Amino acid sequence: MKANDNQVDGQHYRKSIQVWDFIAANELDYFQGNVVKYSCRFKDKNGIADLKKARHYLDKMIEMIETGSYPGYLDAR
Repeated sequence: MKANDNQVDGQHYRKSIQVWDFIAANELDYFQGNVVKYSCRFKDKNGIADLKKARHYLDKMIEMIETGSYPGYLDAR
């Protein structure tokens, strides 16, 4: 059995593409992946609380970029 065939705990990730497949295909890091995850599931799970979680990860990314500690980020300005 494939991991995508065995949904553990809830159906909020059952979309046309599994969120983790999108994250992997686009080689997103931990912070980016969590922004995507919480943004995709907010309508089906925790509503505005999930959007606030996504924003929290985005705020952390911005903080790390501004302090030069975001791994692999090259400022393209």
